[in-house]
Amino acid sequence: MQYRTDAKTNTELSVFALGGMRIPKDFATCKQLVLEAHEAGVNYIDTAYIYPGSEEMFGKVLEETGLRGEFYIATKLPLVITKRGADFEKFFRRQLDRLKTDHIDYYLLHMLVSPEQLELLQSWGLEEWIAEKRAGGEIRRLGFSFHGRQTDFLKLLEIRSWDFVQIQYNYSDPNYQAGTAGLKKAAELGIPVMVMEPLLGGRLADSLPTEAQAVFRKANPERSLASWGFRWLYDQPEVTLCLSGVGKLEYLRDNISAANEAAVGMVTQEERAAYDEVAAILRSKTKVPCTGCAYCMPCPKGVNIPGCFSAYNARYTINYKTGMQQYTNSSGLISERFTGAGACVGCRRCERHCPQNIAIVKELAAVRKKMEPFWWRFARIAIKGYKKVTGGRKSKS
Repeated sequence: MQYRTDAKTNTELSVFALGGMRIPKDFATCKQLVLEAHEAGVNYIDTAYIYPGSEEMFGKVLEETGLRGEFYIATKLPLVITKRGADFEKFFRRQLDRLKTDHIDYYLLHMLVSPEQLELLQSWGLEEWIAEKRAGGEIRRLGFSFHGRQTDFLKLLEIRSWDFVQIQYNYSDPNYQAGTAGLKKAAELGIPVMVMEPLLGGRLADSLPTEAQAVFRKANPERSLASWGFRWLYDQPEVTLCLSGVGKLEYLRDNISAANEAAVGMVTQEERAAYDEVAAILRSKTKVPCTGCAYCMPCPKGVNIPGCFSAYNARYTINYKTGMQQYTNSSGLISERFTGAGACVGCRRCERHCPQNIAIVKELAAVRKKMEPFWWRFARIAIKGYKKVTGGRKSKS
């Protein structure tokens, strides 16, 4: 495992870190992931209050294995549900209990997007509360995760002293959100940068268009698609570490293999050309820049928003058949409750929570138009009618 230094505290951090958004909900599997990560030299775990079951799962695993002291834990204050200053302490106490710890090593303001938002939090007593937690040793470092405009990110860096920041960053679009400019500015100020979504929710690995896969395989047929994503990031000295939410041991092992080779300057000119070509293919095919984070959920009408967008993108990045099969499964065509785009009523509640700033209602309308043709809607009606008549009974023939 390769390590890079947290410039604020001279702490050595593994370049690869376990992300908690997509961890398996099975205790035995999660325990094995943590044990293998530890054995490989990983020493940083990132989770969040609003990742379903994530804090609790890591807490149980670290308690049972006795490995709490072997990992730096990062978790986040859930700004999307914070309504008053008293919520700071309420959520924090719950997090300590979930994680079965008496302190958080890296604490983030989750989804901070603008100076105005920070000013509101400060008016609720944020700075005083943080100072109290620092004095008591319960919070060791303070940072923020960012999902807004690059201009606002640059302003936030200057407003106060931060111990670290977390940004979405990958080769598919280096100028998205904080982007390369934000990364370099943070490093210039001596602020460690933790990178999330290095594989764009898996889209730069399992769901990469076949044309893009061919480009990478031509450049190096032995390298995994995921390792291409990490390699691009490890090449940059401003990247302190990369977070990845792995759900399978095979993915963890592949990610660790890439981290073991991490080095600044490792990307060749020929490889840079391959990245540029793949990024161009992605831009031409991706319809909705959804990472599947599910911050938009739950929908009050039950729409499976990430599932709808994933199937919609698959129709264009893979093929029509795959997209429609995926949509049929994710939208509940044959279930009691329909969760497809056609169930959207346009309340826009989801849009307030989307870190990618996607016009979700507008995009769901496009999904319905392309993924719910007349014959598909007729099939839905026919299936509902059949179930009503038969009471859901299976045929004995």
